[in-house]
Amino acid sequence: MRSLTARRSLGALAVAAGALLASAVPAFAHVTVQPGSVQQGGYSAVAFRVPNESDTASTVKVEVNLPLDHPMASVRTQPVPGWTAVLEKSKLDKPLDSHGQQITEAVSKITWTANDGTKIAPGQYQDFAVSLGALPTDTDTLVFKALQTYDNGDVVRWIEEAKDGQPEPSKPAPALKLTKAAGATAADQHSADSAGAQQAAAGAKSSDSTARTLGVVGIVVGVVGAALGVAGLRRRSAQS
Repeated sequence: MRSLTARRSLGALAVAAGALLASAVPAFAHVTVQPGSVQQGGYSAVAFRVPNESDTASTVKVEVNLPLDHPMASVRTQPVPGWTAVLEKSKLDKPLDSHGQQITEAVSKITWTANDGTKIAPGQYQDFAVSLGALPTDTDTLVFKALQTYDNGDVVRWIEEAKDGQPEPSKPAPALKLTKAAGATAADQHSADSAGAQQAAAGAKSSDSTARTLGVVGIVVGVVGAALGVAGLRRRSAQS
């Protein structure tokens, strides 16, 4: 009985582990942005990580669309051996101010195409590095819709946007989280320090006023005491 129970327990654990691994595999196979979080307002180098999901075909082209509702004036690609990068620009509805200059168009799409003899084979992945800036300060997320093309003609569209409170979509678009810049934190700290300094000054002023009041009271008490002493001496002299 114990042996049968142990076998059943091991079988149940194996099934559970298999289910867990099966559910975890798609998450690792997503096209993502590395790192997943950078600061607002600055310039950062990120990489679009593209894993090959197919067991029989290889990835030969990757297209990444940049959000034009939050355009960036500077977009530069890092050379990837065996791949050719092409940047496409689009006109902006509203000019972008960059270092005092008006930018009327921005990069809206980057396409990496594998040269002959190059590919992302099954079981492999490739990072495509890009420098972006200046990153916007009026949003906390940038979404980059991407297309992944295989040498058998299949195209995987990573374009679904994740929504709060809902399950992760099957083909999520790569997303980059933007955090508050360190300058904002420093400003907040400066305000807090100023407030603390004002409170300290007010406390010191209050303590100084209290000390002065006590000093005046001490002087008055001393004068009254001296006067009473003189009066007592006079009475004793008169009685004698």
